[in-house]
Formats: sequence, structure tokens, C-alpha cells
Amino acid sequence: MADPTNGLDSNQLRKNSLGVGSITFMVVSAAAPLTAAGGGIPPSMLLGNGAGIAGSFLIVTLILLAFSVGYVAMSRHVKNAGAFYAFAAQGLGGRVGGGAAMIAILSYNAMQIGLLGLFGAVASGTFAQWGLVLDWYVWSYIAIVLVAILGYRQVDLSAKVLMVLVLAEFAIVVALNLAILFSGGESGLNLQPFAWSEITSGVPSIGILFCFAGFIGFEATTIYSEEAKNPSVTVPRATYFSVILIGVFYTITSWLMVMGIGVDKLLPTLGGLPDPTAFLFILGETYIGPTLSMIMGVLFMTSIFAAVLAFHNAVARYKFVAGREGILPDSVGVTHDVHRSPHVGSILQTVLALVVLTIFVAQGMDPVLNLFVWLTQLGTLGILGLMALTSFSVMAFFGKDARGETALATKILPLITGVIMAGLFIKIFMDFGALTGTAGMLSWGLPALVLVFGVIGFVLASQLASKDPSRFGQMGSTKL
Repeated sequence: MADPTNGLDSNQLRKNSLGVGSITFMVVSAAAPLTAAGGGIPPSMLLGNGAGIAGSFLIVTLILLAFSVGYVAMSRHVKNAGAFYAFAAQGLGGRVGGGAAMIAILSYNAMQIGLLGLFGAVASGTFAQWGLVLDWYVWSYIAIVLVAILGYRQVDLSAKVLMVLVLAEFAIVVALNLAILFSGGESGLNLQPFAWSEITSGVPSIGILFCFAGFIGFEATTIYSEEAKNPSVTVPRATYFSVILIGVFYTITSWLMVMGIGVDKLLPTLGGLPDPTAFLFILGETYIGPTLSMIMGVLFMTSIFAAVLAFHNAVARYKFVAGREGILPDSVGVTHDVHRSPHVGSILQTVLALVVLTIFVAQGMDPVLNLFVWLTQLGTLGILGLMALTSFSVMAFFGKDARGETALATKILPLITGVIMAGLFIKIFMDFGALTGTAGMLSWGLPALVLVFGVIGFVLASQLASKDPSRFGQMGSTKL
């Protein structure tokens, strides 16, 4: 039988392996719909703007759709698995692109490793109900092994696993939504959560930040451009589908969660729970019964696993691209002879996850309050910074030649969303300690890592410019 990889270089990914559906599920799984519904929405209600979180999700969805217009426009002209890096390099130059690459590697690493803490905690509690009692970190190590196997093999295998998991978690939350909808909720349905007075109640800035964190992962559609079928069509469609799917799901789910308990009872109920993440499962027992609620708990665990796998795939590709383009050593920028997967980047990510997890375990740190909260907020900070940088890169890229794109896509919306994202980046950076519970050196040292990695990338790209100007000039260019 003919070798399916015949004729492909060692630094090329498997082409034509992903369609719109596969890419959409890959990135939606990173956003982890059930994880956000169970672990993100209740705390955002309690600490942020209460019932108004539904209106906040609607606002954030519109902002990210506006961001996607410019993002998608540039994806039609730059097809490179480096995504944020490639756009920054093509728009603002190779040195800025180098900085973006290292920030992306830091951010996706932080998201993936942070989620391992949450996975370990949830898996430990879930299996303990059935008599299998193991420390949280045992389950985290098991997840690392499973993700390493899937990440090492071809990407379409990961896509198939993620598709099953994401469909299951969507199905169980939709079942709860429909039960609340058809029952009329606690005291009838209303649109009070979308009132401006509710959206601006409490601490709306925290609510908005939680909402943005819930979308992290949708931007990864362009990471798979080299592996997509007809990327000029597939990637834009997958991007819009992802934003709309995640946005509609979060908006409706948060609205119906409020309706399920009642606007007036929401905050007292959440405040009375020892853990606000139990809120979704309380609603589950009330409206769909204990059996389906138990299934929801299992799917909550698999939802986190799906997100861990999706972020692993993303960061492995960023490391691969950084090696292929000369920012990291060339040995990182190669693909597997058979699977065409970025196996070296995948192995590096696995080793790093093992090391960081072991450090947290050795220090006796909490898997949720420390490992999960600290690292995922660090990842959110870095990705928001990259989104702001990408918006300005779009403007610069199309500045001299619109290449047939509209002014709305190349100037107006990128400027608006760039300013919004930059403002959010500054807000999270300044309030990092308050948002994460860190104090002292950690409150500024962790967010400062984003700037440090940006400088490291800038320096590495500058060194490349000195030793290999031709290669430097090709940074971020289309690789198909």
C-alpha cells in the first residue's frame, strides 16, 4: 500500500485531515462548555454581577464576533499553524511575531497544566463516590499519560475523541435547559437577566472577565489551517460557528440557570453553598433527577479532559511552528514520519506538564485554588494580550493593501476590539492578585511572565534576523 505521507517533508503537518466540524469540535472542547457551565458560571454570578451574567455573555459574544471579522479576514491570506504568531509576524514584523509565539506557548501551557489540577480534583471526587479513593494528583498523572498518547498520534484521532465528549456534554446541559424551560423555572420565565441594571449590578468587570475566560480556545481555529480541508473556507466557517455556538450556549444556559432558581433567590443560594460549582448539579437534581445529575457529574470530568487534550494539541503546534520558523531549535519543528503530528512539541508539553504538576504536588498546593486558578488566569491574561496584538496586526497587514477585504474587517472592527482587549489585559494585569487570591511576589510575578516571555521571543527573533535574514523574512508566511 502506498505511504500516505509520501512526498511530505518532515516539517509538514497532515494536510486535508480536518473539516469544519472537526475543527469546530476541537476548539469548542477547549472552551469546555460543561466545565464553564458548572465551574465558571456560578462563581461569576457570585463574585461578579449575579443574574446579569447572562447579559454579559451576550455582550462578550458580540465583541468576539466583531474580533472574528478581522481575524477571519487575515486567515484567508495567512495560512500558518502559528495563528497569533503568524498574524503578528506578518502584520507587525518578525520580532513582534517572536514575542507573540513565546506568549502563546506560555499561555496555552498554563491553560492546559492548570486544567490538570481541576481534572484531578473532580475525578477524585467522582470516583470516590464509587469506592475508588485516590489522591487528586493520581488522576492528573493518568490524564497526562492519556493526553500524551492522543497528542502524539495524528490529529484526526484526537478530533474523533473530542467530538464524542463535546456532544455528550452539550446533550446533558441542553436536557437541563429544556427541563427548566418547559417547567417555567422557579417562578416563570422573564428577561430580567438581560436588563442593563442587572448587567451593571455587583462587580460587572469580574463578570465580564469570567465571560471572556469561558471563550478561551475558540481562537485556535487558525492553528489547524495547515491541516484543514480547503482552509480558506473551513477556518472562517469554523471560527464563526465556534463563537456563535459557545456564545448562544453560554447565554441561554446562564439565563435558564437563573430562571431555575429565581432572580431573587440566586445570590442567597450561591452564597449559602460551600462550593458554588455545586449549583449546576443542584439544578440538575431538581429538574432532571438524580440519575441524569450523576451522569452530568461524570461528563463534567470528561469535559475537563477534553479541554486538557485540546490545549495540549494547540501548544504542541505552537512549539512545532516556533521550531520550524527558527525561534526554537530546528529539532522541535519536525513532524512524525507516519502520523504527521507535531510529536516533538507534544513530548515536550508532556514532560513540562509532569514537571510542573510534580512541583505543585511536592509543595502540597491545592489543585483548584492554586494550580487551576493561578495558571488558567495567567493563560487568560496572555491570550487576551495576544488578541489585542492580533487586532492591531490585522490593521497593519491590510494597511497598504486591503486585498479585497472591506474597511469594516480591516480597520474599524479591529481597532474597536483591539482597544477593548488591551483594556481588559491591563485590567487583569493590575488586579491579578485580587482575581486569583495570590499575594506578595506571586501577585505581580505571575502576570509579569507574559511580558518576560514576550521579551524572550523578541530577542530570539532578533537573533534569527542576525544569523539568517532570509529565514527571518519568511516568518509567519503561508505554509501550504
